[in-house]
Amino acid sequence: MSPTQKVARLADLSAERGTRVCVKGEGEHAKEVPILLVRDGENVRAYTAECPHAGGPLDEGAICNGRIVCPWHKGTFEVSDGSLVEPPPLKALTRYEATIRDGDVYVSTQPVERGETSQKRANESRTMLIVGAGAAGAAACSALREAGFDGRVVLVGDDAREPYDRTSLSKFTLAGDMPPDDVPSLLDADFFAKHDIERNESPAVHLDVATRQVELASGHKIDYDAALICTGGVPKPLTMPGANLDHVHLLRTRDDARAILASLEGRKRAVIVGASFIGLEAASCLRKRGVDVTVVAPGKVPFAKQFGERIGEMFKKLHEKNGVTFHMNAHVSAFRGGNVVSEVILDSGEKIAADLVLAGTGVDPATSFLSGVALTDDGGINVDRSMLAAPALYAAGDVARFPLPRSNQTVRIEHWRVAQQHARVAAYNMAGSARTYVGVPYFWTYHYEKTFDYVGYVQEPDNIEIDGDLDAQHFIAYLLKDGRVGAVVACEHDAAICRLAEAMREPLTLDDARRIANIGKSVEERL
Repeated sequence: MSPTQKVARLADLSAERGTRVCVKGEGEHAKEVPILLVRDGENVRAYTAECPHAGGPLDEGAICNGRIVCPWHKGTFEVSDGSLVEPPPLKALTRYEATIRDGDVYVSTQPVERGETSQKRANESRTMLIVGAGAAGAAACSALREAGFDGRVVLVGDDAREPYDRTSLSKFTLAGDMPPDDVPSLLDADFFAKHDIERNESPAVHLDVATRQVELASGHKIDYDAALICTGGVPKPLTMPGANLDHVHLLRTRDDARAILASLEGRKRAVIVGASFIGLEAASCLRKRGVDVTVVAPGKVPFAKQFGERIGEMFKKLHEKNGVTFHMNAHVSAFRGGNVVSEVILDSGEKIAADLVLAGTGVDPATSFLSGVALTDDGGINVDRSMLAAPALYAAGDVARFPLPRSNQTVRIEHWRVAQQHARVAAYNMAGSARTYVGVPYFWTYHYEKTFDYVGYVQEPDNIEIDGDLDAQHFIAYLLKDGRVGAVVACEHDAAICRLAEAMREPLTLDDARRIANIGKSVEERL
C-alpha cells in the first residue's frame, strides 16, 4: 500500500471550488506532486491539480452540479471519479486515494490505476471512419475507444499524423509566443499506437453515402460501417483583383502561420481584411510585434452580431488603444503591387500601404466531397440531436447544423469546443451507446493579454445587462432572449463563468444567473 501524507483539514475545504495541495513524491529526489482536493459531502476526492488539456489550474475553476470545471477552457470532469464530461481535455483526471482520519485529509503519493470506463465489445469487426483530423476528429478517436469500441478506426485528413490545436495560431503563434512547431498536439504522442488507430494523411475527395465508401486523394478507397464528417471549414478566399499576389495570406494551418511569419521579416505594415475573431486576434499578435495594423471590414463595429454593438464597440476601442486603425463600413476592391502586395484599394478609392495582407473573412463548410446527402444553403449538413445526418453518417463541428439545446433553433456554430462536444456525442452513438447533444456552447478569444469568455448562444438578444466595468474589461454581460439568459460574455470572471457554463444546462433567468455568478464571490476576491 502506498504511503499517505496529511495535507488538509476537512473543515477547511470549500464545496464551491477545489483546493490545491502538494504531496512529496517517493524517493530522495522525487518532485512534489500538485493535487486537487475536492470536497464531496463528507468525503474528499483527490485528482491531479492541472487540466490534462493545457495545464489549467483546476483550483482556480469551480465546482458546480457535481462537476469540476477548468478555468481556462471550461473542460469538465465528474467530482465522483474524475471522468471526462466535456472537452477540450480528451481524457479523465488522474486520481489519488484520499482518506479522512479525525478530520484530517490524507492523500496517497501514487496515482490510482483507472479501469475501463465502458465494457469492451469483443470481436468487433466494424470499421469506423472519421473524415477530418482537427479538433473534432481527435475527440472522436478518443471517445470511440472510451466508449468501448475495439474494432477498426480510421482517421483521414491533412493533419491525421498529428491533430493539433489550431486556435493557438491566431492567439499566440503570430505574436512570437509559440513557434508553429510548438503548437500543442491534441492527443498524447503514443495515443494512436496505444489505441490501434489507423491514420491516413490523404484527404477525402468523394464519399458516397449509399455505398458507404470513401475515396481519398491518393486513390485509396475505404469501406465503412459508420462515418463521421468533421472536416471543418474552408477559409473564404479573397476574389478581388490582386488577391493572388505574394504576401496575401489566409490563416488556417501551421504552414499558413509560417508563411505569414516569413512575410513579416523586415516589414511593418499589415492590413487585415475582416473583423473576425481570427482577424482581430491576429491584429493583437501583430501589434505585440510592433507591426502597424489596419483592419478593413463591413459593419459598424466588430462582433456586433455575436455580442451586440455596445460590447463590439468595447473591442474596437481596446484595439484602437493599442494602435490598430479601423476602416469600418468599408470593402476592399483590389490589391496592387508587382509580385508582392504593396497597396490595398478600398471601394471608396482610398489607398492603404501594406507589406502583408491577412484575410479573416470567415469559412465555408468543407463538404463538397459528399454525395448522397442533402446540404443546407450554406453547405452545411443537417443533423439530429444524436449528430446523425443519414443512415450510418454523422457530422460534427463547423459542418453540422444541429438542434440547439433548450431552444427551438437549428444552428451551425463554428466554435472549436462545440466541434469536440459534437464529436464525442457522435462517437458514442457510432459505438452503440445512445447519446444526444445537450451541451452548452463555449469559446474564448484573446486580445492584448486579456481573455474574453462566451458561454451559451443567442441570436439578436432582446436585451443585454452588464455588471462591472466594460471599458476596463472587467465585466459580465448577460444576453437575454424571451426572458432567459441565452448567453454570457465576460472578462476576468473565470470562476463565475465556470459555474455558468455548467448551470446553463438548464434555463436561467437573469436573477438565477447573477446569483450563480456571485456564489463564493468573497472567496474569489480574497485570492
